[in-house]
Amino acid sequence: MRRLRSLMAMVLLGAVFLVLVLSNWQIDTAEARFADQEPLSPGSSRLDPPGKPVWRPKTLALAPTQAPTPALAKLAAASKHPVLNVTVSDDFRKFFPHNTAYWSRLLHVFLRQHDRSHTVTPPADWNECEEANLEVLKTNVHDFDTYPDLHKNFLRMCHCRNPPLLREPKNCTSEGSGPFLLLAIKSAPSNFQRRQAVRETWGTEGVYLGGLSVRTIFLLGSSSNVDPDLSPLLEYEARRHQDVLQWDFHESLFNLTLKFDAFFKWTWRNCRDASFVFSGDDDVFVNTPAILEYLRALAPEPASRLYVGQVISPASPIRDAKSKYYIPPSYYEGGYPPYAGGGGFLFSGALLGRLAELSSLIPLFPIDDVYVGMCIHALGVAPEKHPGFQTFDVAESNRENMCVHKELMVIHRRTPREVKRLWKGIHSPSLTC
Repeated sequence: MRRLRSLMAMVLLGAVFLVLVLSNWQIDTAEARFADQEPLSPGSSRLDPPGKPVWRPKTLALAPTQAPTPALAKLAAASKHPVLNVTVSDDFRKFFPHNTAYWSRLLHVFLRQHDRSHTVTPPADWNECEEANLEVLKTNVHDFDTYPDLHKNFLRMCHCRNPPLLREPKNCTSEGSGPFLLLAIKSAPSNFQRRQAVRETWGTEGVYLGGLSVRTIFLLGSSSNVDPDLSPLLEYEARRHQDVLQWDFHESLFNLTLKFDAFFKWTWRNCRDASFVFSGDDDVFVNTPAILEYLRALAPEPASRLYVGQVISPASPIRDAKSKYYIPPSYYEGGYPPYAGGGGFLFSGALLGRLAELSSLIPLFPIDDVYVGMCIHALGVAPEKHPGFQTFDVAESNRENMCVHKELMVIHRRTPREVKRLWKGIHSPSLTC
């Protein structure tokens, strides 16, 4: 009887051992099957269609409860930093030596990072980029409390990039291909009349003499909460004309720089085949045929490095706190590099890619045309002065002279009614100049 019990115990132990072995083999097989798959997000499933396994891209994702090793954390962080394949010119570095002003300190932090790894720290998410802790700003800008409110708001938002897009044209082509000339016009939501005057005159899209195509896009921010809601009207306008590019940030003088930064990136993604870009305000008068003639006559080398307008040089910050262009000494020290006045200037489409990258490296600056001049200076490109650009207007005695306007390319500024009258006048067959 004892022998029988012993035999049964041995059989039972053998069965348990066999079960354990089979269980471990199944677990190992399952682990091997999913070894190359990434952790799934909550609510997802491992059930692949029969006979059709789903491929999932490799990422650096970590399970929520798994603490990353220092090496993996460093690799994950590095993978989020965009690589900049652009060189900052020596002239730019000499013009902007390190000093104690806040903008200079920010610039040289970015330059050191770029020099080490050709990367730049990506901006925080749009909803989290505002500096809410004023003590941080007061620590870095000793006289922050004396800044005007406009400047304080700028400093709180100066690290914000990549604003959400509200509206964009379906495409940036003209007659099925990249435009020869892209007219990028800074506007504001309420400026309906100005935009329509441009569409009916110098911003008319199509193919001009010589087969040169023109595409027009209006660059807008959004109205503030205290302004009337113009969204339904803008939606209709954008649908009808397909020329409105609008982001979700409030229109203000100092946010024009953010508008340029966003425009550079959008254009490089969506309109990189543009041969030339004209940037101007919606209250300028532009002689589009004269611009096209000028551009068509350019040789390839100067055309590829074009940055032309009414050049402001030498230029220095305005230190009068009552001026809307006031720049505090603790924020920026030194002069400005030569730059083209923001009322209207031309630059080569060949610069778009590098501008889209460099604008991430150079800290935003309150004055938009100065900021663009800084970015182009960093490329090693100098602005070219041209008498056809009159962004500070012509002599008062010539403001009604059609022959004067016919010889110029850009004049700032004119009302919508004046724009229509001038456009009709310079194209009148009765005009003899």
